[in-house]
Amino acid sequence: MAPAAGLWAPALWRLCNLLMAAFFALAAYVQVNDPDAELWMAVYIIPAALTLLVALNPLVTGNFVWKSVSAVHLSVCIVWALSLGYYLLLHSQQSILHEEEGRELSGLVIIAAWISLCQSSSKNPFGGRIQLTIAITISLFPLIIWGYIYINEDMRSSWPTHCKTVI
Repeated sequence: MAPAAGLWAPALWRLCNLLMAAFFALAAYVQVNDPDAELWMAVYIIPAALTLLVALNPLVTGNFVWKSVSAVHLSVCIVWALSLGYYLLLHSQQSILHEEEGRELSGLVIIAAWISLCQSSSKNPFGGRIQLTIAITISLFPLIIWGYIYINEDMRSSWPTHCKTVI
């Protein structure tokens, strides 16, 4: 890693974690009128809290409690994502973002990717060049996609009412 990049790495890693904590918190908030809101709010609040802790102290990923909670949550998200993926493979009639299960799968995949990245950071809390590039990409991707969906009314036209009325 270049010396200048090395100076910015800790700040960029923390910023990426702050962005993802905000994304996960916002994702939890928009579940408020979902039929199974409590479940999905918990799914997003846990990574929001874990990610905020990493933003505040990147070394927290070495803590036994952080590692345990993240490992359990990651495992649940992966198993759930696999089951939703299989369901969509058999029953999908539209593009993935038009299907409720597709949007749920997307959220679970983002959670799994981010928590995995945070777990791998326990060896190098500020990441190498590749890890930091992946972190920047992942942290910007959900916000860009969410913005695109928000301004693209045609994309939301077939969604159920509870998905259209939160924000």
